[in-house]
Parts: sequence; structure tokens; C-alpha cells
Amino acid sequence: MTQPPNQPPQGGFGAPQDQPPQHQPPQGGGFGAPQPPPAQGGFGAPQSTPNTPGAPGAPGVPATPPPPAAPPQPQPGYGYPQQPGPYGAPGPYGYPQQQPGPYGAAPQPGYGYAQQPPYPGAPGTAPGAPLGGKSASKAKPALMIGAAVAALLVIGGTVYAVTGGDDGGKKKPVAQQSGDGKHSGSPSPTTSGGGSGGDDPENLNEGRQAGEAKVLWYKPAPDAPGSGADAPGMWITGKTAVKAAYKQVFAYGAADGETAWGPIDFPQKICASTSRQSADGKIVVAYKNGSNDRAKCNQLQQIDLETGEKGWSGQVADGGLFDSALNVELTVSDRTLMVGRSQSGTAYDIDTGKKLYDKRKYGAACFPTAYAGGTGRLIQVASCAAGTDNEHDEIQEFDPVTGKLRWTQPVKKGWRVARTYSVDPLVVYLTNQDKKAWNISTFTKDGKFRSEVKVNEKFAPQCGWAILERDLQGCQGVAVDANTLYLPTGALSSANEIVAISLADGKEKWRAKSPADEPMAPIKVEGGKLIAYVQPSYDAGGQVVSIPITGSSHKSTRLLQHPQSAAGIEDTFYDGAVDWVDGRFYISAGRLSGRDDAKEKLMMAFGN
Repeated sequence: MTQPPNQPPQGGFGAPQDQPPQHQPPQGGGFGAPQPPPAQGGFGAPQSTPNTPGAPGAPGVPATPPPPAAPPQPQPGYGYPQQPGPYGAPGPYGYPQQQPGPYGAAPQPGYGYAQQPPYPGAPGTAPGAPLGGKSASKAKPALMIGAAVAALLVIGGTVYAVTGGDDGGKKKPVAQQSGDGKHSGSPSPTTSGGGSGGDDPENLNEGRQAGEAKVLWYKPAPDAPGSGADAPGMWITGKTAVKAAYKQVFAYGAADGETAWGPIDFPQKICASTSRQSADGKIVVAYKNGSNDRAKCNQLQQIDLETGEKGWSGQVADGGLFDSALNVELTVSDRTLMVGRSQSGTAYDIDTGKKLYDKRKYGAACFPTAYAGGTGRLIQVASCAAGTDNEHDEIQEFDPVTGKLRWTQPVKKGWRVARTYSVDPLVVYLTNQDKKAWNISTFTKDGKFRSEVKVNEKFAPQCGWAILERDLQGCQGVAVDANTLYLPTGALSSANEIVAISLADGKEKWRAKSPADEPMAPIKVEGGKLIAYVQPSYDAGGQVVSIPITGSSHKSTRLLQHPQSAAGIEDTFYDGAVDWVDGRFYISAGRLSGRDDAKEKLMMAFGN
């Protein structure tokens, strides 16, 4: 491909080639929208002096933001992004990256399948909307029906201009003991199919065929408003399976579905949660401080997954005028909880609630915007020099306990870090809104660029919606080990493949085809094998399979064949979260429709 006549922008490695736009992007801001500097003062307010020595920045002052753009119009539903064609143009780190080929008319959606967005990262229908004529309550478990959506839905900092806190941003979060571990007496969800029984007459194991696994238990969803409600998180320990939904957190025996503790009730809806549990089995959920549209997601509650004990609680203060806690991101690294606001972050000891440190503006207008955590690692993404010629993202790693900077890696102008597929090793998904292009890059332990994916394929892991934050760790249906990245291809309604990609050079190592006429996606690498989930069909239950990751044969072996008698229920988990623990498969809803006639299920477990 010919080189563009203009000089590459400064910052980061390499420069993407100029390409004529194939489609107009949807209206609305993306990451990097110009943001004014936040006001001084208040707990967590960004400072004008850097607090992260050695972090490079670019000169320039963020420009005043434009008026808020109209939100993106909903598309026909979650769908696979139309992924790129031939690769070859340099990506954000100077190596070949995927570029979109010419786009024709989008395919018409079939029954139960969503139409494809016009380019990578384009938004689909908001959660809870019907999928291609199929109601949300009847949607696929959706391990792959959401693309690795990028930062294109995020509205710029202007959204925070009218959301100043009642405390003026001066009140610190206060960690305090809240309660004695006792909870309200809300009725426990019905258990069936091997649990304690109840008033739900369904017997999902009736008619189970030889060789089919059992439905160990299942739970109906709690009442939700007609507009729907979020059901974030799913945490499986050795003893308990814990799930948040609307205004409650439920806990069941992992093996039998008996009520383990709770439920814990909250006065307002749960709006965020830690996707990971801490090293000693703690999570934190955030809930709203009111019920109106301006209510902030700033109330924190720590919970012990094993016992259900409510530990410390606190309130997240606003960091400044353009650094609101309207929405927060909760990230766990070992025993450190990072609470991310729109332009800063505050770290706490997750066991005690003690504040450890702040992450604020550094360099020349670099504002922290998102976090990702793993064992011993805390990754931060910052937006730098917004509105200037040197606007770019930066990736940093900190010591999660002390906050000490370990390394900084700038990203080429025009590219935005949208997701992390893995923290250790670090694998990031980037998008370029102007080029309608995507890129997957990997890094060494010390933050050096390692490789870019060079596979000409359409990939489709399931990623949540990042409306007012980046949600770096909001993807599943992707797995990574020390040397290999495993991604599902984007088949809409038939057998797809999982592609194993070398982290050393970004090239394909092998691929394995789904054993059924339904898509499959990775769950995790365990015992030297890749564990994957095959979605159910209308006449067959789902499957859990293992795929050898070494040797010459990568044919899948079935671990569980879910019963056909439960396929209709298994097929209803909307935007579902899945996990494989101790030989049992768990699936839960990520969103509740709130329809009274839907008879929605909250969670389900299969095993032998």
C-alpha cells in the first residue's frame, strides 16, 4: 500500500496510513473528546502538577468541550462488528494491523440474530432491547453476540458539567463498619432441578437422555422495573455462587443451589461491581445515592463472598467539576480496590477501606480514564492532550499497593485503548474511529510492545457496553495464557471456530471448529486445555468442551452435554455471564428485561 504524503503524527509507535472513510461513524463523542481541566480543590481533585514522576505528557491545554452530542441511535441489536479485510497498514505500534475492506449492504438479520453494525465498534441496541425479532428474554446467551465494542459510545466530559456533588467535592469517602452481617428477610429465589424445591413447577431434568448432564439448580430472577435492570457480576468460590441483580446480591451453594446467605438488599439499584474478587474473597458493589436521573453511582459496600458479611462502606467524592462520580469503575488487583471516576482514581485497601493513594492528572493534561487489574498488576489508561495536535492515549502500570509507576507506553494519535483482553500478559484491543479500524496489541512484562494480531479474521468476543466509561475488563468469550490468545470467530448463526494466536508474533497457531451448528467461545485455560462453551440451539442443550492447546490435533472433547429438556431455559439468559469451576458450568443473566410475563431466570448450574 502506498504511503500517505503527510507526515505521521507525533507520539507512540508507528502511524496508521490514511484511508478513505468507508462509512460515516455514528453521531456522538468518542474517547479523546476535548475536556476542560478540572477545578482545583476537593477530595480527589486532579492537580496541575504530576504525581506520577517519569510519565511523559504532551504540551497543550484541553480545549473547551463542544455542546453534548446527541446519543447514538439504537441499531437493530447487539451484533458482530463487520471486521476488517486484508491487513497490511501500520497500526498504533508500527506493525501491520487489520484494516476494513469495502462494505456492502449489511446482511438482514435472521430470527434471533442481530444485524451487523456498519464498522468495528459501532453500537447496537442498548441492553434490554429485542434482538432481531427475538425478545430480550429469549435472546442467545450471547457469548459472542456483542462485539469488542470500542470507546465510540462514550460521551465527552461535558456530561459531567452539571453533576456536581451535594458535598461540593470536599467530603472524603469514609470507611466504616456497616451492620453485623445480618440481612433483610427478602424471600429466596425458587430453586429447582436438584435444589430445595419451591413453587416453580418446572422440572428441567425431566426426559433427560443418557449421556446428558444434569441441571444442578436454577433460580428465577427478582422483580425488576419495566424498563429493565442490570444484573452485574458473577462470582464463584469453592462454596458459593454469588450474583448481583437490580437492588440485591444473592448467594447460593455452588453445588446444590441452597441459599448460602442473604440476600443483601440495597436502598437503590446496583450500578457497578468488581468483576474480580480479591485475593481473600471480597467484592465491592456500588449503588446509586438516589432514584432520579441525576443520582450518582457513589455508594460503596464491601461484601465477603463466603459469609455474606457486610464490611466497610463509603461514599466516593467527586474529583472536580469534570471529574464526577456519576458513574464509577471498580477494579481489583489482589487486595487493592481502585475506584475510577471520569478523570481520576482512588485506591483503597479492599479489606479495611483505608485509602492508599490517588491517581490524578499528570504531565501536560493527561487524565486517567480507565483501569484493569490482575494478580500483582494494575493497568491505567489515560487520555492526554485532548483537543491538541498531540492528543493520544497512554497505558501505564502501577504497583497496586503503593501506586508507584512502573512504566508508561504512549499510543499513536487517533487510536484509543478500548479493552484489555488480558492483564497478565497484557493484551489490549484498540480502535481508530477515523479509519474504522481495530487493532489487538500485546506487551511484555515491562510494557514494551511485543506483537500485533496478524490474522485476517472476523472475531467476536462478548463485550459489555461502555457508555460513560471504558470498562477495560468488560469482555468475555476470550482467553489468554502465557503464550497464546484465543478468540472466537464471528459466525452469526452456525458453527464458528476458535483461533489460537501466538503472542510472540501475532500469527495463527491453530484453530478448532465448533462441534455443533452453534457458535462456541473460550472460557478459560485449565489443566493444559482450553475450556469453551457451545451455545444451545432450539432442539439441543449447550455444551462445555475442552480443546488440547498443544500437539497436532485440536479436536474438542465434550465435558458436559446439557439436557435438551432445559435448552429453552438455557437459551433465555440475556447478555449472560458464564464460568467453569470444579467441573460445573454456571450461566447467569447480565440484564433483566423486567417483563412480568417473561419468567426470567437469574442463574443456572449444570454438572454430572
